[in-house]
Amino acid sequence: MRIGKREFQTEGHTYVMGILNMTPDSFFDGGSYHTTDRALYRVEAMVGEGMDLLDIGGESTRPGYTPVSAEEETDRISTVIERVKSEFDVPISVDTCKAQVARAGIAVGADMINDVWGLKADDKMAGVIAEAGVPCCLMHNRHETVYGNFMEDVLRELKESADIAEAAGIDRGRILLDPGVGFGKSYENNLEVIGRLELLHTLGYPLLLGASRKSVIGLTLDLPAAERLEGTLVTSVYAVLKGAMFVRVHDVRENVRAIRMAEALRDGWKQQAL
Repeated sequence: MRIGKREFQTEGHTYVMGILNMTPDSFFDGGSYHTTDRALYRVEAMVGEGMDLLDIGGESTRPGYTPVSAEEETDRISTVIERVKSEFDVPISVDTCKAQVARAGIAVGADMINDVWGLKADDKMAGVIAEAGVPCCLMHNRHETVYGNFMEDVLRELKESADIAEAAGIDRGRILLDPGVGFGKSYENNLEVIGRLELLHTLGYPLLLGASRKSVIGLTLDLPAAERLEGTLVTSVYAVLKGAMFVRVHDVRENVRAIRMAEALRDGWKQQAL
């Protein structure tokens, strides 16, 4: 899969998507990168730590977040996208569910759209992505947490998002799916969707797992967001073992190292056997 100027394997390796929240209210790093200079300093650090893809967001999606207009969301991310494109050789994803923001982000250099509502929040989003010819990540999300059969419902609803994408003209080879840890799910649901991540492969698309420092880790370990690094690393190792293409994380260096070790344990002995 080509994202920007870079070719990514869809199987066999797990890449690291680094998070840059240009928001005052994100659950872990809200307000940390409110200026362009601070954001660029953070990007430089993540690039040096081995980040493969940068995900920039201008609106928090945490529980109880304050919605912002498309104009404000665009203002928060546009200058940063332009500066990152001019100063770093890293593909950029825009984390948004608004077609207007996606179009503006692509216009200033974004290479991918990461939609936390899987094309279901804005009926113009699929067309914007198709017209631009960029890849997209489609996340499972819903307003309620009442399911008939949890995993069957997640698979069906993710397929609905993929079907919307393909019907709009988005090439199948440009679609990733995200199970949506922490969105429209109970604590038990979140554990299950991570633990059974391999079932999503039946849909035939590469996968992204975004569990970094989320509440499922905090509830399991009884820890605040600032102390959830070790739990996050476990989810990234799980992502490797379950065949995910990407993990979306706050802590790049540590996750890169954990993934490298997990892949060595999974594959290294096979190389020796050859």
